[in-house]
Amino acid sequence: MSSKIVEITETIEFVAHIDEDKDCLMSQDPPESLWFNIDVPKGHGLQAGDRIKVTIEKV
Repeated sequence: MSSKIVEITETIEFVAHIDEDKDCLMSQDPPESLWFNIDVPKGHGLQAGDRIKVTIEKV
């Protein structure tokens, strides 16, 4: 049984190239919001300005 801890809906501020296999999605603005820095596999199709939802659950 999983338990949701937090759900963040924000705009991707920056997509960083990590290596040939993954990128990093980042949002650290505005300061009053929760921010994220998440590595994802290449081929995700996301770019700066896209809105995404990140859900953290304990499983």
